[in-house]
Amino acid sequence: MSSKVFNILFVCTGNSARSILAEGLMTYFGDGHFKAFSAGSHPMGTVNPFAISTLRQLRVPKLDFVLTVCDNAAGEVCPVWPGQPMTAHWGVPDPAAVPGTDEQKAKAFMDTAILLKRRIQLMLSLPLGKLAGLSLQHEIDRIGTTKA
Repeated sequence: MSSKVFNILFVCTGNSARSILAEGLMTYFGDGHFKAFSAGSHPMGTVNPFAISTLRQLRVPKLDFVLTVCDNAAGEVCPVWPGQPMTAHWGVPDPAAVPGTDEQKAKAFMDTAILLKRRIQLMLSLPLGKLAGLSLQHEIDRIGTTKA
């Protein structure tokens, strides 16, 4: 594993379930090699230039990866990310949309967490210091199709 700390953003529409789970799991399993963030998306199509300017002034870290974890976020127009991070879609069913008993809902959240954990572990196993460009892009895209 490379000694570089990679910044990673998990994007979902509401930022209430999948992206939060992914951020927590990456923070835990990334063992200091990744700094994880999560966000919701309802893009306007363009980013306000004052937002970009403010982020630069606050020295917000450059992102290395931006991963969408729900189908809605994958289909939306995403802003241009400073630093041109690698992007991929890791679609996961929304556990918050599962009806039923508390037990059924808890199982849906656990199933989602297990799938995200598996994908995160696969990403962590990549030789990030040796992969570059299209090879790395191919691998993070491939991980998005992996089942638990």
